[in-house]
Amino acid sequence: MSAQAGAGTYSPAAAAGGKRREKREELRRLLAEDADWPRADGRSFHDCRPAFMQTGLTTAASGSAYAEFGKTKVIVSVFGPRESKKAMMYSDVGRLNCNVSYTTFATPVRGQGADNKEYSSMLRKALEGAVMLHTFPKTTVDVFALVLESGGSDLPIIISCASLALADAGIMMCDLVTSVSVSCFGKNIVIDPTSDEEAWQDGSLMVAFMLARKEITQLTLTREWSDGKITNVYATYCTNIGSISVAIGNILLCSSTGGRALHGCLQ
Repeated sequence: MSAQAGAGTYSPAAAAGGKRREKREELRRLLAEDADWPRADGRSFHDCRPAFMQTGLTTAASGSAYAEFGKTKVIVSVFGPRESKKAMMYSDVGRLNCNVSYTTFATPVRGQGADNKEYSSMLRKALEGAVMLHTFPKTTVDVFALVLESGGSDLPIIISCASLALADAGIMMCDLVTSVSVSCFGKNIVIDPTSDEEAWQDGSLMVAFMLARKEITQLTLTREWSDGKITNVYATYCTNIGSISVAIGNILLCSSTGGRALHGCLQ
């Protein structure tokens, strides 16, 4: 009896796992057959998702920004410069604190909201190269990023949104930091992957970049990438990062004249 019951038992987790494997194999087949196979949301391989960005949402903060790329939604609040809560000796440079957290409803698995220490550290490293820390000695600037909905490419969007929030707060920066991620599927490169695409990828590459200075502030690789493949990705990266940088610059220009939002497709 128990054996028969076990054979007829339905497991949602097993069914979902089977569907993911089927979709992965289908994706691999389609990518192998057609180099410009359309993605689930209709984008080409080298297009970012439609984006919306806005400043000034958190009135209690020194500066804030909201970014929405497809289903990924992030809000960043900046506080300071203010006296550091941690006792420390006088320093000629200020301190940049970053915290990244997820709401409990950010992912399909409810109740998983928590601080992400890895992303917090990576965000700080990506921004430190641009923030002029010497302009606020012995004080601290706090950057709080909250992911409202996780739809893929979370960290690059957090970095770009945080850069916009810092500029909105009037923090001195030598350049804006913008970021885009790439997923690798065999020989094919996909820009700004969704969470589904990230689940099927063979490898990923994320760069945080200061466009005007042509400097990389953060580079993250997973799996193996050849020098040739990274070189091929570079031109596409520059195009998309350039579009995001221009969009952020336009938002800052609009905010100085009373406008605070910009939306559209970044290509």
